[in-house]
Amino acid sequence: MTLKHSYLVPYSVKAVIKNKKMKKVLNIKMNRYLQGTYLRSTALTLSAIFFSFFLLITIAHSEMLSVKGEKVNLRSGPGKNFPVLYEYGKGFPLMVVTKKGDWVKVKDFEKDSGWIHKSLLIKKRQMVVKVASRGKINIRSGPGTKYKKIGEAYYGVIFDSLLTKSGWVKVRHETGLTGWVKRDLLWGY
Repeated sequence: MTLKHSYLVPYSVKAVIKNKKMKKVLNIKMNRYLQGTYLRSTALTLSAIFFSFFLLITIAHSEMLSVKGEKVNLRSGPGKNFPVLYEYGKGFPLMVVTKKGDWVKVKDFEKDSGWIHKSLLIKKRQMVVKVASRGKINIRSGPGTKYKKIGEAYYGVIFDSLLTKSGWVKVRHETGLTGWVKRDLLWGY
């Protein structure tokens, strides 16, 4: 018998039994079955909640850093003798994966990873445009689509992150343009 909800006894099971002794035995077995099912169901639910909570805490507490200078090298290993994979510009946001001595292994919004010397990184709230829908995203005067469009940004453009409100982020570009962008279109913190 499959129960939709582990804590409910189907009405038809109780209605069919006419013999009191048989009914009592069945009810005892059913209660034991239901208690076991409920406990297993509860244990699975609690496990899922704990795992989800742990995952959210891990993601929420991932350390984010930004590139300190221009033309900062991302290397394949923790040292200057390792080949350069990419070059990052000032303010580019990165997620810390691990640390080894004076070197930090980081991952960018495109999931590329490598090593940068810690002296070339700072803790500054930066975000990068991660969505390339129709080639550009809108920057608005307030946190919502009802607000006036005051600018546009392309994939890879970097902003200072100023404030978060209702799924929107108030950002400032190095040119001075300040406005709001939907959070889902950005990567960083």
